[in-house]
Amino acid sequence: MRKIIALAAMLALAGLSPAIADEAKPFTDAKVVNLTILLPPPPAADSMQTKSEIAAVLALQVERTPEELKHAQADDEETVWRFGGELFGAKFDKAKLPKFAAFFDRIIETEAAVVDPAKKTLGRLRPHLVSDLVRPAVEPSKSGSYPSGHTTLGTLEGIVLANMVPEKRAEIMARAWDYGHSRLVVGIHYPSDIEMGRISGTVIAETIMRQDDFKAEFEPAKAELRAALGLN
Repeated sequence: MRKIIALAAMLALAGLSPAIADEAKPFTDAKVVNLTILLPPPPAADSMQTKSEIAAVLALQVERTPEELKHAQADDEETVWRFGGELFGAKFDKAKLPKFAAFFDRIIETEAAVVDPAKKTLGRLRPHLVSDLVRPAVEPSKSGSYPSGHTTLGTLEGIVLANMVPEKRAEIMARAWDYGHSRLVVGIHYPSDIEMGRISGTVIAETIMRQDDFKAEFEPAKAELRAALGLN
């Protein structure tokens, strides 16, 4: 969102149209989906629950395989294209799916518009800031830990994508859940962050799927994807 605003300002100063910046406008925001009143407050840093969750993160830090770690580190990228590969193959190509790509850019911005304000308000410290034993395997984030934004986005993207390709709903949603689990594997979130991220993604999906602007962009994006995958 911040990048889009900056781009719009630069274009305005140059006397150019800000149409490019408008392409990734979120479908909703924290004023409509207020997670601070929808989710329970996060556990306190000195609570027994947080101590238990730290132990779970530390256990994964020891038990994860090199392959699991590599996969989880790749999931640090917030993009729908992480659903490709084994699910859709080479046909799931951003260069060949411009409507689909633009639609999911709006999905990404939607997650940020809803989750970022909630993280700031709820203010849960990341595991590595509570325990020196936790060593994140990705670049540590400066944002709050609760709920997990990656998990929220993965769940939201998974629900929308599964409605585009219902033939692979089970596989898509399993991948969405795995995307959230990756945040535990790299030691950047607590288990309850992941749980609340899945709830948040589901609530956001339910909200925006009712909107006319969502429906107007969903159908052509869906048609483009299904044609590319040979499902029409």
